[in-house]
Amino acid sequence: MIAEKRQKLWGRWRSWRAPLEDPRQLVPAGARQAGVALRVVSYNIHKGWGPFNRHLTIAEMREALRELGPDLVLLQEVQGAHLGHAQRHPLWPAQPQHHYLGAEHWPERIYGGNLFHELGHHGNAVLSRFPVQDWANHDVSAHRWERRGILHCAMVLPHGLCLHVFCVHLGLRARWRRMQLERLRELIAGLPPRSPIVVGGDFNDWGREAEELLAAPLGLEDAFAAVGRRAPPRTYPARGLAFGRLDRLYVRGCEVHAAQVPRGRPWSHLSDHLPLVVDLALEGG
Repeated sequence: MIAEKRQKLWGRWRSWRAPLEDPRQLVPAGARQAGVALRVVSYNIHKGWGPFNRHLTIAEMREALRELGPDLVLLQEVQGAHLGHAQRHPLWPAQPQHHYLGAEHWPERIYGGNLFHELGHHGNAVLSRFPVQDWANHDVSAHRWERRGILHCAMVLPHGLCLHVFCVHLGLRARWRRMQLERLRELIAGLPPRSPIVVGGDFNDWGREAEELLAAPLGLEDAFAAVGRRAPPRTYPARGLAFGRLDRLYVRGCEVHAAQVPRGRPWSHLSDHLPLVVDLALEGG
């Protein structure tokens, strides 16, 4: 019985994409005639649970994300399905978390499952107000007990622009992260050199290896460095004194107008990470 439910859930949720609205209605409010302005959020949502897994926060998380008003959302630790939680928690959403979070606000909701087990699966997701032309989920797992993926989406923006977006969640060990950064570098190096790029997610990088192994060789810029910050922001843990600079957002071919990390409530109790919020501008093609 569980196996039958699992097959049904996986087949339904791994590949479902929301119907597109008229692309003319997908242009963000800040878009200029000569280019496109957009707000990007990267957020490890801890599978919809608050710090220490004490409270289910997915409903509050949805409202908080909507209030930020992003055009593009990069999510890590997204629960695509979990039969046990669905049976035990009456407030557990009937939809996969990326659909629940994106409903009515982001018509494109792309999910890349990484870890699959008998009760469900979780992975990364990208929510977008813009049409997604193509996407792929790359398995970069370094160990069978720690499944990781890189979700790559090609977005169709107004004025003939194509934005390549990479949503990542890297491994816990440095050796595994180096292997994953090498694969990410290969994927980006294969794109046209003038393509605008956004790379965001939970890098689990306690040092600055991502800048040395990924950003510098490819000409990527840390969004917070672009606005004068000397180091990536502290985003972990969300509650109490944040000391881990684990979450990053790198760009190429984009102008960074602002970068911030919302702190305090509600963000301090929604997840174990804080989100990155970055405002970008891309020149028209």
